Amino acid sequence: MSTIRDVARLANVAPITVSRVLSGSGYASPETRARVEEAATALDYVPNMLAHSLRSNRTQTIALVLTDITNPFWTSVARSVEDEANRHGYIVIFCNTDEDQAKQEQYISMLLRRRVDGVLLVPASSSGQSVIALQRQGVKVVVLDRNLPGVTVDVVRGDSRAGAHALAEHLIGLGHRRIAMLSGPADVSVSQARVDGLRDALGEAAIELDERLFLFGQFTVESGYAMTKAALAVQTPPTAVFAANNFIAIGALRALYDAGLRVPEDMSIVSFDDLPYTQRREPLLTVAVQSTQQLGEVATRRLLQRISEPEMSECEEIVLPTTLIVHSSTMKVMWEQ
Repeated sequence: MSTIRDVARLANVAPITVSRVLSGSGYASPETRARVEEAATALDYVPNMLAHSLRSNRTQTIALVLTDITNPFWTSVARSVEDEANRHGYIVIFCNTDEDQAKQEQYISMLLRRRVDGVLLVPASSSGQSVIALQRQGVKVVVLDRNLPGVTVDVVRGDSRAGAHALAEHLIGLGHRRIAMLSGPADVSVSQARVDGLRDALGEAAIELDERLFLFGQFTVESGYAMTKAALAVQTPPTAVFAANNFIAIGALRALYDAGLRVPEDMSIVSFDDLPYTQRREPLLTVAVQSTQQLGEVATRRLLQRISEPEMSECEEIVLPTTLIVHSSTMKVMWEQ
């Protein structure tokens, strides 16, 4: 295996010059840079990144800790994170927690042992324990999609409350007064924000709230199915279903089909987060969408900035807009309520 000294000898330069050229640090003339790169290519030289990380105290590695990598929303975010990290010379470790706080803490412990430079974290709960553990070890952290009350950390998230408000206004404008809210875990900020957006819109329209129609569960297909069944069992059932994410919406659609209800003729349905074209089916869902590319890119850039500028300014909450897209899963109520 070729060494840095072999490259230096072939290029007729000092080993430190080879190190500067291949690491992109320090100045080298175009001619010198070309000789070094040609010599490294000719010798199939592979830099020792472990030695480099020991000298620089960086591993050029970040982690993305997600709640459910099978959800197309997070799969798209992960791709955006990887693309942005790759552009800056970083590799990404992916971790999937399944909304499990204990599993998240196990991953954080592992990432600390691997000396990652930073972590993009989608918290499994409102506990800030994992963020605090990382910060105590000097690891930079950016939280995605959720808030952690009482924890000082950079946050990049979509405007869940405004997106939910827009979906609710759409349903109210169609005459719906009984809207079942199917949300995620009650202790996750994004779940509560989407519930709050619906509550805001109902309050503004002076519509009486029925607490039996506000349900918390998990961001899964199975939970969406179970919550829909529960909503349909209420004495005066809803005329519309609001799913807090796309997986809950899939479960809701299955439950409505099993109950013999047509969408949108018998029940309107709206959701957060669209499905990719390969998983879409009729009726197309009316949705509030967040840009997965923007979320991944902005969060990754913020984390890399934290890594390269440890003394940068105070933490920031970056809120990205949501967009209402009306499709064929909603229609005007055709009877008196």
